[in-house]
Amino acid sequence: MDGALWIGVALGAALAVAGGWLWRRRSGGAPLQVPKSYRTRGGPSIAAPGAFAPTQLDSVLDTVLDSRFAEAPRRFGHYLVERDIGRGAMGMVLLCRDERDGAAVAVKTMALGREFHGDGLEEARERFFREAEMAGRLHHPDIVAVREAGEEDGNAYIAMELLSGRDLSEFAQPDRLLPVPQVLEVVARVAQALAYAHRQGVTHRDIKPANIMVDSDRGTVKVTDFGIARIIDSTQTRTGLVLGTPSFMSPEQMAGARVDGRSDLYALGVTLFQLLTGALPHRGDSMAALIRAIANDTAPDVRTLRPELPQALAEVVALSLEKHPDRRYADGDAMAADLRTVAAQLAPSAGAGAGGEAGHNP
Repeated sequence: MDGALWIGVALGAALAVAGGWLWRRRSGGAPLQVPKSYRTRGGPSIAAPGAFAPTQLDSVLDTVLDSRFAEAPRRFGHYLVERDIGRGAMGMVLLCRDERDGAAVAVKTMALGREFHGDGLEEARERFFREAEMAGRLHHPDIVAVREAGEEDGNAYIAMELLSGRDLSEFAQPDRLLPVPQVLEVVARVAQALAYAHRQGVTHRDIKPANIMVDSDRGTVKVTDFGIARIIDSTQTRTGLVLGTPSFMSPEQMAGARVDGRSDLYALGVTLFQLLTGALPHRGDSMAALIRAIANDTAPDVRTLRPELPQALAEVVALSLEKHPDRRYADGDAMAADLRTVAAQLAPSAGAGAGGEAGHNP
């Protein structure tokens, strides 16, 4: 990598750390240190929008909510607040009830006025509604539905589908891995959902296990937080950087270059690697070391950690993790097709689908 690109990578990562909107969640009794979801009383668990997977460098970037922050209004437009289910550096996640039809929804608030001022505030507000509108136009069974966006007492908000199930960060640990056929089917569905979004001109920019919800009882898979990383990208960082989670960022995203759907597929490749092995393809003792690894080092063959995996699957992972976007999958549909071909070659007794118990065997 030449010197100019390396400088771009380093500056991009530094800005991502400095400008990130990172959530500190409150555990709903979950056994892990980093909660996987928010749970209502006696009801389903709720996706934690913006939640970070507990990776080596990502977890240290969480921001603790300042206790001086004001409480949210008791309603946002048509949505009556039932209770607070999460707090972050820029706002809250609330369990609400739509007074028009009685539906339970998750409302994510963003106190833009605390982070932006003057022209920056107006630009952030415009970006918020533009990105929320784009996310709201996505109608796919495997993408969380956005009902609407608005502003109440200076707080911008997005009302979205209330999700059940658990996010995949729980199953990205060596002792909690899902059966391989289940992983392949879930990731294939995410790849197809991304293909749909990319055709609509929408790039996610923060694909990771924590932003993928699964409900084994209902057989559902949901990609969450479309557009959120773009919405909260600080107007002061005019390098083209789009925020994401460092360990899952593509080389071009880390460098602050313009990204497209192939960057999402790289992040999905990292996700697939982690769901298969419980490890990340690139690690480092510092942010600088992680940057160098993502920019320069070839990802290890997934079979070095799980020798029993088929070569065809290792090839899918390797293709999705190519450094240059032109060498990756051109679209999510192609990646999904290859994953399903591999799944079909596995022993029928292994089972497939969105259900099943966690385990280690393919």
